[in-house]
Order: sequence, then C-alpha cells, then structure tokens
Amino acid sequence: MKKKQLIMGLIVLAALVALVIWGRDRIHFDFGVFRSQLALADWRKIGIALGCIYVGYIFRSVRWALLLRHNKKVGLLSLLGTQVIGFTAVALIGRIADPVRPVLVAKKTGLPFSNQIAVYIVERLFDGGSMALIFCSVILLAPAGALPHPEIVKKVSYGALATTAAGALFLVIVRLSGTLVASFFERSFGLLSKGVGRAVGEKIRTFHKGLDTLRSFADFAIALSLSLGMWVLITVAYLETTTAFVASPQLAQLTLAKCMLLMASSMAASGFQLPIIGWFSQIGIVAAAMSGLFGVATEPATACAATLLAVTFLGIIPVGLVWSRVEHVSLRKVAAESEHAEEELAARETAG
Repeated sequence: MKKKQLIMGLIVLAALVALVIWGRDRIHFDFGVFRSQLALADWRKIGIALGCIYVGYIFRSVRWALLLRHNKKVGLLSLLGTQVIGFTAVALIGRIADPVRPVLVAKKTGLPFSNQIAVYIVERLFDGGSMALIFCSVILLAPAGALPHPEIVKKVSYGALATTAAGALFLVIVRLSGTLVASFFERSFGLLSKGVGRAVGEKIRTFHKGLDTLRSFADFAIALSLSLGMWVLITVAYLETTTAFVASPQLAQLTLAKCMLLMASSMAASGFQLPIIGWFSQIGIVAAAMSGLFGVATEPATACAATLLAVTFLGIIPVGLVWSRVEHVSLRKVAAESEHAEEELAARETAG
C-alpha cells in the first residue's frame, strides 16, 4: 500500500511540475494581488467558519458514540479525541490514514476493529446521503438564473438524488436481509472468482453488522439528524469563508446555490488525498472551479481556495497534534497499525 501511494504521489508531483512549467509563461499570477486578497478578507467570517468546523467534530463524536450504544455505552464526548486525532492523521498522511479513527475507537472502547470498521462504513453512508440531500435541496430550489449551466447542474442533482434513494433502499434491504444479500452476491461474484466472491460477501456481512447499530427508526432518525446538522455546519463554513473575500465581488456575493457547486468540486478533489501534494492539487482544482464557473480572477480564487483548505481540512491539525501528545498517541505509529489491521481484516475476508 505504501509503495502504491509513493508511486501515485510521484505521478501527481510530476504532473504538477509539468503543469507549472507549462503555465509559467502562459498564466500571469500577481502575488501582490494574492496577498492583498488575503489581507482584505473579513477574518471574523473565517473565524466563524473555523468554529463551525470544530463544532462539527463534536457532532461526529456524539454520532459515533450513539452508533456504539447497543454494543457498549460510552460518553457522548468520550470519542472526541479519536475523531480529532484521526482527521489530523488524514490531513498530514493522506487518505491512507482513514482507518486511524476505527483503530483509536477500538483501543479506547475495547471493541473489535472489525466492529468499528462497520460503524465507519455506516458513518460514511450517512455523510454521503446528508451531503447529497442538502446539495439537491438547495440546487433544485434555486431560482432561475441563479446557477451556471442550470440544465446540467439539475440533471446531476436528480442523478445524485436517485443514487441516494437507491443507496437508502439497499441499506434497508441489507438491514433486513443482510445474510441473504451477502450469499447472493457471494455466489454471483463467485462465478468469476471464488476469492472475490468471498471478499464481497464478507464486506456485505461487515456492513450488515454495522447496520446492527440502527435497531429502530429512532436510531436512524438520530443518526440522520446529527449528520444533517454536521453538514449544515460545514456548508455554513464554506459560505462564510468564501464570502469573506470582500475584495472580489464574485466571491463576496456568492449565493448558497453556487456555494454548493463549490463544495461539490472540493469534495471531489479531496476524494483521493495524498500527503502535502494533495493540498496543492485540491487548491488548484477548487480555484479552477471558481474561475470557470463564476468568473473569479485567478488571484482571489487561489487565495479563497487555499483558505477553504486551511479552514475545512487543515484547521484541525494544531488541535490534533496537541491532543495526540496529551493522549500519548504517535500519528505515524497508529497509521501503520491501522494499515496493518485493515490488511489483516481484508485477508480474513478473502480467506472466508
């Protein structure tokens, strides 16, 4: 896994270097304007945005604790450190550190790692569904003329809504008949490869175990409410950060509907996050989206994209580093442990 990440990192780095060389004489970038955009920004709004992100981690802690309560009751804020340290690891090490949170929770609660992976999968489903619901609601209710290329954007929204509905239906089916669904897919994929079939079947069984945390409609409603509340906070953080750049009319007057497009581009860019290098690629993608969709000049778009990354993704790093020292957690060590635990789990699933 590390070798693959290194190779991918070198490829991305080479692509970035080639892009810089290509654009050096073709794209004019005024660093003076870039600095003035940052200096003139309303930092009170950026502070509010960072506060929203921090409160979002409290929502994450409460949600994970509630998803665990049928297996083990823990304090609603007792897992806050695992969330903060886990996302700090992702920010510094990359998406390969995603399993750090399940590992930390497993250590803290004494529950199996496989159980926490199941909770993690359910958590991610709620994140994706909540984001899709907010995105589609804002886009489809936007007044005429509020969005660039509205016909394309609305088609994408309908597609996202249909995908969310299909995902919710699959969730219900697996919750009610997980064993039968796992057996069906195991036999189907087993026609191609028995190993793949067993792995797919075990993944669905693991997912089914995670859904055991949702034993009633009240469980589902609480998890969904917390997820929606957290993503509303994230949306507010994006909007506050973007409109803080008062020296750029396009950014200062950005509407909520346009902000949703910006969020979607940012989420897509962060889907595969490499350490350090991924920060710059994400800034470039989000800045390009601002320029292409809303006509924002290169300098304010880059300043805003960099600030969005700092607020929504990197802002947790100082808190996480301090928290990890207090709890005597080595980020590098726990990342290696999480990678090893994930590989062991995958091997067990493949072996059946």
